[in-house]
Amino acid sequence: MPHKYLTLHTADGQTVGAYLAEPEGKPKGGIVVVQEIFGVNAHIRSVADGYAAAGYLAIAPAVFDTLEKGVELGYDGPGMQKGMALVSELGFDRALASVQAAAQAVATAGKVGVVGYCWGGSIAYLASIRAGMPAVSYYGGRNIQLVKETAQGPLQFHYGLRDAHISEADREAVRVANPSAEFHVYDADHGFNCDVRASHDPAAAQLARERALTFFARHLG
Repeated sequence: MPHKYLTLHTADGQTVGAYLAEPEGKPKGGIVVVQEIFGVNAHIRSVADGYAAAGYLAIAPAVFDTLEKGVELGYDGPGMQKGMALVSELGFDRALASVQAAAQAVATAGKVGVVGYCWGGSIAYLASIRAGMPAVSYYGGRNIQLVKETAQGPLQFHYGLRDAHISEADREAVRVANPSAEFHVYDADHGFNCDVRASHDPAAAQLARERALTFFARHLG
């Protein structure tokens, strides 16, 4: 898909890069794609491309840029260790500010939603809570930290039944806290959407994508 790189300026005075994937013809709306802990890598860029192919103006903000520019980590031990350290230092607020700046950058496309994966899944959930954005959250490990806050926008959750990073009790707490949300659980592991991880499950990924596209068609127009 046609794409380009942008520089975003957040409301809290930070500067971050972003990958923008453009659809053919008039966009159906805008979608902010929030990364895993591994940065805006080739996989996240391909996710943005996929939403652009489906007709959306898709943008993936490089939320780690407020700490270190151009982070792209491998799906291995050292990559996991560094990614976890970065998200712990970054926190929720700065990540959300980057998402909101990205949403403003694609607002010309119409209504804007957000989809996030792993850590980004929790940031997507947060964007629904604090910014009222339609949000799709894939296996957000930190979702449990947000259940005492009330979502302002529509939500769709995707979890893997065999995800050792997220307990059944935590999944259930998120479901109970969001009774009007769409809630889907797959016979899959953590990271099932990512086609460069050993835990990739093509069938679960395809079904979740179809459900996410239906959700965005409903809430973005």
